[in-house]
Amino acid sequence: MAEPQRCSPYATPSATRAVLEAHDLTAKYSFGQNFLVNDDVVRRILELSGAGGGDGVLEVGPGIGTLTAALLQRAAYVVAVERDGDLPPVLADTLYPWRERFFLVEKDALDLEAADVAKAVEALGNRALPSKLISNLPYAVAATVVLDYFQRFSSLQSATVMVQREVADRMAASPGSKTYGAYTVKLGLFAQPAGRFAVGPGNFYPPPRVDSAVIRLDRIVVQGPDGAPASPQLLRAACTMADAAFANRRKTLANSCKAYFASTPEVQLLLPTIFDCAAIDPRLRGEALTQQQFLALGQALLELMPSNVNL
Repeated sequence: MAEPQRCSPYATPSATRAVLEAHDLTAKYSFGQNFLVNDDVVRRILELSGAGGGDGVLEVGPGIGTLTAALLQRAAYVVAVERDGDLPPVLADTLYPWRERFFLVEKDALDLEAADVAKAVEALGNRALPSKLISNLPYAVAATVVLDYFQRFSSLQSATVMVQREVADRMAASPGSKTYGAYTVKLGLFAQPAGRFAVGPGNFYPPPRVDSAVIRLDRIVVQGPDGAPASPQLLRAACTMADAAFANRRKTLANSCKAYFASTPEVQLLLPTIFDCAAIDPRLRGEALTQQQFLALGQALLELMPSNVNL
């Protein structure tokens, strides 16, 4: 029986080592580099992402191009962001067959701007902005990147990302659970989980010391207390109240928020009224509240906050 066609020519230990040796490189621990070497995992990422010929893809941390090569055979184009200055020559080599549909932004992913993405898609022929984030993310910045990109890049309709298992747990946590926190609340104002599978350390070279998971998150448009789509101002206010509620998760909402707004006495004095307007019991703890309740707190904050105070 013939073997199924491979998704990526680099998704094996031998192929990955060969690419690294050809460029006299090794995996850099300081960059969190663990290269995916299982083609079946690549295939499952593609399937979960739903990437197709009409999709533009944004990728963070392409490495030697293992996942990128597979994406370029399925999607319209890939814009990748890479901060390791040793990898552009590698990617020029490994992705040469698809060079006309690939653009590399040599930058830290946390510093990526909308202008960088616009310049990339213009160079690729004035294509539509990327609609999918698909990445084996550097674990040190994975949670930050996902939330930040959903907040700042409105064209992204989904994110299918490899992250540390505990980060995936936080992304998909439910109210009342130990992993539910400010991050979960804030991410849930922009996206919701739509699928997940586990990936063990043996699927990487070198193997990481943690378990991983691939999770898909789909963008949502949440409604505010008035039933209309939440405005950017309301979303920011709800995020602020989530940070305040979990500033000390052992404390009640009243005490945690009081400590969080200690440097903003104008808001601190309004907290009892904010809780009352939002119909939230200040004796509860942050993990007991849903996203909709945090939106109610955000709405009350916006309505009552003095005009000279900025979030």
